[in-house]
Amino acid sequence: MSASARTVFRSPLVMVAGVALLWFVVAFLVYPNAVTLQQIFFPHGSPSTRAFEKLWSSPRALDSLRNSFLLAAVLSVTVNVVGVFIVLVTRYFTIRGARFLWLGYATTLVYGGVVAVSGYAFVYGENGFVTRLLTSLLPGTDPAWFSGMLAVVVVMTLTGTGHHLLFLSSAVARIDHQTIEAARQLGASPWRILRRIVLPVLRPTLFAVTVLTFLGGLGAFAAPQVLGGREFQTITPMILTFSGIPTSRDLAATLALILGAASLLLLGILNRLQAGGTYFSVSKVPAVLEKQRIDHPVANAVVHLLAYALFLVYLIPPLLIVVFSFTDAATISSGRLGAGGFTLANYQRVLTDATASWPFVVSVGYAAVTAAVVIVAMLFVARILHRFVNAVTITVEYLLHIPWVLPGTLMALGLVITYSVPQALTGGAVLSGTVALLAIAYITAKIPFTLRLLKAAYAGIPDSLEEAATVLGASTFHTYRRVLLPLVLPAAAAVTALNFTSLLDEYDTAVFLAHPLYQPLGIAIQNATRNQGNSDATALTFVYTVLLMVISTLAIWFVYGRRGGAGPGRSPRRERRRPKTPAAPGLHDTPIA
Repeated sequence: MSASARTVFRSPLVMVAGVALLWFVVAFLVYPNAVTLQQIFFPHGSPSTRAFEKLWSSPRALDSLRNSFLLAAVLSVTVNVVGVFIVLVTRYFTIRGARFLWLGYATTLVYGGVVAVSGYAFVYGENGFVTRLLTSLLPGTDPAWFSGMLAVVVVMTLTGTGHHLLFLSSAVARIDHQTIEAARQLGASPWRILRRIVLPVLRPTLFAVTVLTFLGGLGAFAAPQVLGGREFQTITPMILTFSGIPTSRDLAATLALILGAASLLLLGILNRLQAGGTYFSVSKVPAVLEKQRIDHPVANAVVHLLAYALFLVYLIPPLLIVVFSFTDAATISSGRLGAGGFTLANYQRVLTDATASWPFVVSVGYAAVTAAVVIVAMLFVARILHRFVNAVTITVEYLLHIPWVLPGTLMALGLVITYSVPQALTGGAVLSGTVALLAIAYITAKIPFTLRLLKAAYAGIPDSLEEAATVLGASTFHTYRRVLLPLVLPAAAAVTALNFTSLLDEYDTAVFLAHPLYQPLGIAIQNATRNQGNSDATALTFVYTVLLMVISTLAIWFVYGRRGGAGPGRSPRRERRRPKTPAAPGLHDTPIA
């Protein structure tokens, strides 16, 4: 549906909202990045290549660049290999205990980011539980064996398969069973069927998760900072280091710019590779996929062994964190479980002591404010962008997707550099070092995801509903409130839940912008991880982690668990017929349309 630019601004409410939106886009999406580019290329008002000369003459910066690209390339392979394997053993092959295995693999959905890195450091780090066992059994074992690039790759591989469980599992469920049976009747082996029929159908989703994996590896922060050591430093920790030195901020901005350029280049290459392929079933009457048996006994045993070995690797860190969250400081320090070491004092302290609960309260506050502001604003903006299609709205929509194009590090650095001095766009206020700047960064980061899904939800509503309300004499506002809004509320609620939980343990942006007195949970967990000798801080970290896992589990159930579809290892059931409301495409399918 199209309309002229004059029609868009006919309503005073739309005009006021449009002006506010334009100010926000210019002040916090466009101008900070323009200032960053100006500091790199025009530091004193004239063209300069000084920042690039400093970069090429800095061995640490060059090593971080090489390590980041190497990590991203390795993760693109390892995460896909492990992710495809766990999806196949839970959704495609007949594996004993597939539902049980899926629960272990699904811990990555409620346990990721700096929380997961801290958990692996507690289990396998220099003072970790497993490391103490190894050094006691094998006295010559190096306590720092789990560090460097290998440790970073292992942790990021295991924690990066959540997208496969969510999106690749849905793609596997859409494979046509008749096509597989036809290939089997023609004499194709199971391996050939998997390689020539199954994997090509999954290719669009694999492209999408590969993009997410590569970008995640390129901008990795918590894992290299905690586990990388001095031998394996990547771009983002270097940007944090250089941004804290006023004379090196141009070098930090240059690294962030290279990170953004690499992200854009990757998106372009993968979109070009994906274009022109045929990735759908050609059967006219598709049949529900039935699980495939592995007939070869040796192959069947090997697959079962690998599946359960991975299950243990996934499950051990969160399981130990839950157990040790109920123990006292002495038990945590020694790593030896005993009947007398269990206590509820840690939970009592977090829930009753204001000092101990403060990081959790700060994170909940930031997450709640961000989720509420973004969903309220984007419900209105997405409706305008869907209802009126013209040069103005298309331009605004592209500008609102800037946080998806540029890495969060570059966005955060631009805000720090721009608003460390008075700016006319904010009435001369200095925002650096204030509580508001981190909230602004969180809001900008969540706009693209929220906008995309809400716009898809509006697109799923038939135009006839709005036309019928108009014919019956309903005003535009009444039609929106009584007809359109109830239909998009399920998608809006799901997006709000996802935005809220994703910010509870956010670390990468908070470490740049957090106020010293209002540091969120991600920073508190990171500080406790780096100071593992403090058992009291470690105990609080365990409690924080358990609470986050509980909240994330409830959010995942709220978004995905109520759909009544077939779960892993479960046959699809016939649903009762009932009226369906449009849902947001993308929430239960692929992350990139």
